[in-house]
Amino acid sequence: MSARLTLATAGRILRQLRHDRRTIALILVVPTVLLTLLRYLYDNSPQLFDRVGLIMLGVFPLVIMFLLTSVAMLRERTTGTLERLLTTPIGKVDILLGYGIAFAVAAAVQAAIAATLAYVLLGLDTLGPAWLVGVIAVGNSVLGMALGLLVSAFANSEFQAVQFMPAVVLPQVLLCGLLQPRDQMAGWLQAISDVLPMSYAVQALTELGAHTEPTGVMWRDLGIIVGCVIVALLLGAATLRRRTA
Repeated sequence: MSARLTLATAGRILRQLRHDRRTIALILVVPTVLLTLLRYLYDNSPQLFDRVGLIMLGVFPLVIMFLLTSVAMLRERTTGTLERLLTTPIGKVDILLGYGIAFAVAAAVQAAIAATLAYVLLGLDTLGPAWLVGVIAVGNSVLGMALGLLVSAFANSEFQAVQFMPAVVLPQVLLCGLLQPRDQMAGWLQAISDVLPMSYAVQALTELGAHTEPTGVMWRDLGIIVGCVIVALLLGAATLRRRTA
């Protein structure tokens, strides 16, 4: 692994993102629009918005980054860009980490804008500090990016990459504790929920919504999120193919 090659890859991806207005809109505009719709959906129930909006502040970026990165990496393979890169001294880990750094920067900007909108303009109110909510939102975005890079290795077309979203992301949305507390689920569903990374992302945000200070559970969940990101990136590097058949 070479830090120089990793940073060069990250720079290339950031330059591509800067010139892609649709992608910028998807990253920066869509989460804010969805949060705004959610705010006025619960216009007569501000306390309900505080609960649901806080969770969605982490879920929306995760879903968007998953979709974006799975398609972006697949495009690198189908256009032959990845095959050309791998004929150079750059390694698979350098490529994946470069992608990770580039999209982590995008995720940080995305989370900062969404959190600022939620707290300043939409009136989101949480007991925990807003800056820590932003940190976890960034972590969720990076988690979505890592999962997207991982599943892209198993898709042969952009359509197939999109199909992974209901297969990988939607079950996590259903079982993460948003619709029903995890401890009130059937035992076998709770067991599945316990191994899904989004469950810990949502639980970390819920802890901040219920406590004025960071709790041990929140730090543990944040550590699990970081661990899942690292594992997903390493697995993505191990399964990365030069070209889609």
